[in-house]
Amino acid sequence: MTPLEEARELLREFPVVDGHNDLPWALREQVRYDLDARDIATDQHTHLHTDIPRLRAGGVGAQYWSVYVRSDQPDAVPATLEQIDCVRQLIARHPGDLRAALTAGDMEAARAEGRIASLMGAEGGHSIANSLGTLRGLYALGVRYMTLTHNDNVDWADSATDEPRSGGLSAFGREVVREMNRLGMLVDLSHVAATTMRDALDATSAPVIFSHSSSRAVCDHPRNIPDDVLERLPANGGVAMVTFVPKFVLQAAVDWTAAADENMRAHGFHHLATTPEAMKVHRAFEERHPRPTATVATVADHLDHMREVAGIDHLGIGGDYDGTAFTPEGLNDVSGYPNLIAELLDRGWSRPDLAKLTWQNAVRVLGAAEDVARDLRATRGPSHARIDELDG
Repeated sequence: MTPLEEARELLREFPVVDGHNDLPWALREQVRYDLDARDIATDQHTHLHTDIPRLRAGGVGAQYWSVYVRSDQPDAVPATLEQIDCVRQLIARHPGDLRAALTAGDMEAARAEGRIASLMGAEGGHSIANSLGTLRGLYALGVRYMTLTHNDNVDWADSATDEPRSGGLSAFGREVVREMNRLGMLVDLSHVAATTMRDALDATSAPVIFSHSSSRAVCDHPRNIPDDVLERLPANGGVAMVTFVPKFVLQAAVDWTAAADENMRAHGFHHLATTPEAMKVHRAFEERHPRPTATVATVADHLDHMREVAGIDHLGIGGDYDGTAFTPEGLNDVSGYPNLIAELLDRGWSRPDLAKLTWQNAVRVLGAAEDVARDLRATRGPSHARIDELDG
């Protein structure tokens, strides 16, 4: 049996839980949620990284769909609700392949049925508009993690890619973390500043996740996780889900990306835009300046290092498909996960270790958050704290 054949066989038993996929945003940007125009039951490779046939080919058993809106969007709360509505419509349209999941038990039930567990994660604390009531509303609608920031600071937490303002988490930010613990909503520390990571680990009573982040020691980008934070995951019980985005995993791509982003802004586009017009600008820049190419081995290098620092019980996968313009060779879309598992098999990773990476760790961490929430709800009710009261 070749490593690729062995990888596919393993994924039939322990499929991938992917921590972050931006398909709902891609559907918003490309077709304004016209799901007939992008029917994911059929091959959409000319438009998207994601469709059901390729999820099946990639051995995906559970997907956190990102219900993301841009952090500079003034109507972030209703836009987030539209994203949630999109995920719900996708699940309703494809009941034979997708199953709504709210708990670790739901994830296991979906696996037993041969369906893809569909969970939701809100990407950025701007989606709650400084309101703990809104946070509870998102949880009631099925959101099971919230990334504390996106690319910009929020009023109560610093982002990795903005100028420091709170010095990490403010007092209200710590209250957000505590309320997320009480609900059973995972605290996601991708995108946040290292100071915010450390403050959140100090404040939380439940395991955290990094839904799509890699190792800062391997690639020195502020979106990645420093070793001192990875070292704290065993005590916390959390999971760091490696991402595939070339500009976060390949050091040579960091400088190239900075230049490409500036080129996008010079042409009047947001640097994260993936519309056809924006992609034409990207491609023209790339023709003039060939971009460094990440590979499956690049991602595996991050996982090797993260395993050394945090341990195998604290690793997962968060590809960020349909949220990035470029992907590594061999991980071009959601069908590529077997290539990564085959690479890790070649490097001597054991079957039990790979089962933890793909499925078991991610299921465990959601179940642990549920356990913490059950205990906390027995001792305290919802928080009604206000940002003006706690932060002045």
